[in-house]
Formats: sequence, C-alpha cells, structure tokens
Amino acid sequence: MSTHHPIAIIGGGLGGLTAARVLHVNGIQAAIFEREASAAARTQGGMLDIHEENGQKALRTAGLYEGFLKIVHEGGQEMRLVGPDATVHVSEKDEGTGGRPEVDRGDLRDLLLNSLPDGTIHWGSKATGARALGDGRHEVTFADGSAITTDLLIGADGAWSRVRPLLSDATPAYTGISFAETDLYDADARHPRSAAVIGGGFFISLGGRRGFLAHRETDGSLHVYAALKADEGWLDTIDFTDPAVARAAVLAHFEDWHEDLRALVADADTITPRRIHALPVGHRWERIAGVTLLGDAAHVMSPFAGEGANLAMLDGAELAEALAAHPGDTEAALTAYEQALFPRSEASAVESAASQETMFGDRGLERMIEFFTT
Repeated sequence: MSTHHPIAIIGGGLGGLTAARVLHVNGIQAAIFEREASAAARTQGGMLDIHEENGQKALRTAGLYEGFLKIVHEGGQEMRLVGPDATVHVSEKDEGTGGRPEVDRGDLRDLLLNSLPDGTIHWGSKATGARALGDGRHEVTFADGSAITTDLLIGADGAWSRVRPLLSDATPAYTGISFAETDLYDADARHPRSAAVIGGGFFISLGGRRGFLAHRETDGSLHVYAALKADEGWLDTIDFTDPAVARAAVLAHFEDWHEDLRALVADADTITPRRIHALPVGHRWERIAGVTLLGDAAHVMSPFAGEGANLAMLDGAELAEALAAHPGDTEAALTAYEQALFPRSEASAVESAASQETMFGDRGLERMIEFFTT
C-alpha cells in the first residue's frame, strides 16, 4: 500500500524545511519525510553563520527574518586565528555590523519547524529507494516497508541521497580531510582554559596541514573540530568507542602544539570521527520530469567556505518560488530553478575547495593571516 502526495520532500533538514515553508507561504501544500523519529530525536548542535546574500535572503522569503534576528548569537561573529604555539595573529570583535551573524543550528531548525502546519512532517520515514513510475510520477520506499507516490519528488536528503540516483550517477568522494569532533560542556566553569583560548565566537588554529576549528555555542559549550590531512582509512584505525584511546590517537598528530590547544581534545567530553566528502565541482544533471534536488543532495561540498546551510536554504526558497511562479507547469519551474542552481552551486564548490587547499596547504596559517588582514 502507498499514499499519494502531490509534492514530497525527502529530508527535513534546513533546505527541505525552507522549501516547505515558502511553499506554505504561497498556499502550496507539501509533505516532508524525515528519517529522524521526532524533532527531539538528537541534538542538532553546531553554530552556523547565516550570510546576507543567501541564507538571510531565504529567511526573508520565508517570512522568518524577524524570528531569525531573535535567535542570533550576540558576539558570535568574533573571530580568532592563532598559530600552533597559541600566538594570536588575528583577532576580530563582533561589533554587530557583520553580514554573517551566528545562530545555533537547532534554534534555526526549530524556527523553521514551528512555521509549518501540523502534519507537514512525517517523522521516522527513512527512505530506502526511489523509482520512476512514468509521466513524471515517482515512488519512494521506506525502511518500515511503507511507500508513497508523488507528482513532484524533491531530494533534500543530504550527501548520501536516495533520490540523487534518479538524476545522477555521481557520489561524494573523500576530500582528504578528516575531523575528530569534540565537545567541551559548560566551558567557563569546567574548561576555563579552553574557554579563554576560544573566546566568544569562531576560532581557527592552523599549521602543518592540521588545525583546530571551534565555536563557542549558545549553551556555553565549545564545539571543536581537530582537522588534518589523512588517508581515508585513518579514522578506522582509531577505537572511538574508547574516548581516552581516541583522544590519545588524535593528539599524537599534534604533539608539538601548545598545551592550551591540545586541551581542546585532551579535555573533551565527547569525541566523534567525521570524514569530509564532496560531490564533483560543477555537479549537474539533465532535466528529468518530476524530480529535482536541493542542498547537500545536489552539491555537498567541504565546509571551509561556510556555504552548505546557506545554499540549502536558498535552494529551498528559490525552488518553492519557482513552483509558485509556474502554477500548473512543474517542468518550467524546475528548469528555471536548476538554471540558477547549477552555476551558483558550482561557484561555491570552487570556493570551498580553494579554501580547503589554502587552510591545509603548506602555508595555511600564513595564507589565512593574509586573507584576514589584506
């Protein structure tokens, strides 16, 4: 048995939620199918800098800009760039005038969730596959054995999208960068040394094709990525089920770094492995009736330009606007949407790849100092 939905969005991340919200604003109903069991199934975590030209533009289109301003992390645009010896080379205060205010991802997601009509999101719907039925209609199957059919299938289901194979044979490839992601909770009280090092916003430390990237979260915790160039299998050699063993293995690559920086791993309350993947720069597809992609499903890239969430929201907003502007002609809407999507995402993918090479090249620290000071 399957149910039919005129518009089905697979994935309830920021891009899918924005698409559904802008459709709702325009009087168009969509159904979201999200694999998580509920809105509270896991901590969303992580700070996002929301850019004027894309993320903020999408929130204005969604009628949520005022709500966004209420969740901005004051002071979050503060930035420090330091070397492996903990010398501060660049320090920028948050004067409240920057174009990239920081918000907590979970707060932003809640803003979008709460803007949608009850019943829009079908929780616990883990897509396992999708197939064409002809005439632009598609079927999506889920892990619980259920299925849906739809006239318009929107793949907003991330890097490992189950919808993408309908349009493209491309799959994300390892970029050469691996993260050990750590959290230090209640930092001012429990980890004052690390809290002092990070400061009030974003923190970068680079050297020798390695580094630490960190944020102060709105709940007072520190969220840290220990990053390094490594073989794709490096993380598999570490037992992350034993935090002490994992911390020691990661710190072996930072032996000559200042103890205040090593403490971002040594004192961590959690540690999680993460590989960085990206789709080919310039990823695109031929128009196939009744299906399209947005966000990471369309253009997952490395995070080193800070564009992923911003692009996903803009994708969702522009797709919804195109559908509203072409009532009764879905293909014209999708053509218009993709004509803007492809060059925009390619430009950001180029920027992200170049930023990765800058940060983790032979002179990463020096080049980033030049970037921030010239």
